[in-house]
Formats: sequence, C-alpha cells, structure tokens
Amino acid sequence: MKGILGRKVGMTEKFTKDGKIIPVTVVSVEPNVITQIKTVETDGYNAIQLATVDKKEKHVSKPEAGHAKKAGVAPKRFLKEIRVDNPQDYTLGSTIDASTFTVGERVDVTGTSKGKGFQGPIKRHGFSRGPETHGSDYHRKPGSMGTMRPMRVLKGKKLAGHMGAETVTIQNLEIIEVNTTDNYILVSGNVPGAKQGLVLIKESVKPGKVNPKEILSYVEEETVVDEVVEETTEAQPEEVVETPAEEVVEETTEEAREEVQEEAPAAEETEAPAEEVVEETAEETVAEEKVEETTEE
Repeated sequence: MKGILGRKVGMTEKFTKDGKIIPVTVVSVEPNVITQIKTVETDGYNAIQLATVDKKEKHVSKPEAGHAKKAGVAPKRFLKEIRVDNPQDYTLGSTIDASTFTVGERVDVTGTSKGKGFQGPIKRHGFSRGPETHGSDYHRKPGSMGTMRPMRVLKGKKLAGHMGAETVTIQNLEIIEVNTTDNYILVSGNVPGAKQGLVLIKESVKPGKVNPKEILSYVEEETVVDEVVEETTEAQPEEVVETPAEEVVEETTEEAREEVQEEAPAAEETEAPAEEVVEETAEETVAEEKVEETTEE
C-alpha cells in the first residue's frame, strides 16, 4: 500500500472533453519524508512512517529531535504510519512526492471532520421536531428514553452530545490530476475536514478499473502579449533639440524684417492712385471756376 500526507486547500471543478463537470478537491502535497521503517523482525509488522511540514525548533522536544536525527531530517509537525508489503524498497530519509499516484487511480482519503460542538438530536441524528403551533411545548426535545425496565437509559441511545471532529475515510475517490511542479493532487468529490486540514491519501482497499478522464486544459496565448511588448519597446520617444534663446530671437527679427520689406511695395502701390485722384479733383474745380466767370459776363 502506498500513501502520502497533504493539506486540503478547497474545492473547484474540471471539465472533460465530453462536456461533463467533475467536482474536485485540491490537496496540496509537499514532499513527504520517511522518518522510520518498521519490519516484521524488529516491530512485528511492515510499515513506514511519513512526516511533513517543518516544525519550529523552539517547539521540538528532545525525543522528537532524537527521532528526526536518526533519519537525518529536520523535525516535522505531522507524522503518520502506513502499512506496506515491501519495506525493503524504501530508504530512511528519502522523500515521496505527488508522482506516487497516477491519473485515474482509485484512492481512500482520510481526514478529521469539521467540529460542530455540542449539538441536539435533530442536528446530530436527524430527529424530527414536534409541532410549532397550537400550544405544543414539544419542539426540539429528544423524546422517550426507552422502556420502563431496566429503569435506565440503554447504552447507544441517540441523544444530544458532541458532534464532528472525528476521523472519517471516504473510499473509492478518483485521481483527476497530478501536478509535481506545483505539488498538488486533484481528487474527485469531497474530502473530510476543513481547509488546511491534514489528510492522508492512500491506495484504495477496493481497487477498481483505472479510467483516466480527458480533462480540458486552459493555456493562455502569450504571443499577443509578447507582440505588444515588442511594439512598445521599439517605439522610442522623439528627441527634443533645445535651441538657445539668442538664435530664436535672431530668427524672429529676420522674419519681421522680411515681412516689413514685403509690405513696403504694397503700400506704395496703394498710395499712387490716391495722388491721381487729388489731381483730377483739382482740375475739375478749375474748370468749374471758368464756367462761373463766363456766366457772370
């Protein structure tokens, strides 16, 4: 039997090429370290001990430090033992990663269920409640305690009490995806426990047919982004040449002179017709005076 320790991250969904949706649980599986190997000769059975998540040195006791020192690893926070058939295939201090499992393989996942605290019989055992109206005083009570004899509550009677925080195993879940780069495994269905809770994934005791699903992969096209980046890098800002203030003043004065020279001939042309008009008016006045003199005579 093979297994690995991990942490429950949460749930999501995957799409198959057939158009089906598969709800999956994401389990983060950091490389596990083998801290102990048990054999029939020394311990009476074959098993290996897996450990994960480093533990702070100030929280490590001397027995824990000595146990980790024998394996040549740092002290770990979580330890779990699983039975194996061939302990000689494992070495002390070696690591086990997500590649232990393959896509389509059937596994059993064990975890600690969410704690609900002290709950009544309706929530804990699914009892029916009493009438809510018409003066009924029986709403969420547990009901009869049993027979008259033997004058006590029999063991196993379903009553109110602590709910949750129990070790639960879900069997025959399918491995949907294994990612050794990001160290996670996608398991079909739900997994017991809260987020960041410790879970143990091990080979199923009821193995079925391996039927890997064809999952759609989402690959983002990075070519468009690269082209845009190249265009932005090629487009360089225009160079701004700063001209001295003296040159600017000289250019403006030269332009003003040229404008004055162009306007001078135009002014002469406009003045000439005015002189002609004055001469014509003078001649007309002389002719009128002569006419008046002849009339008087």
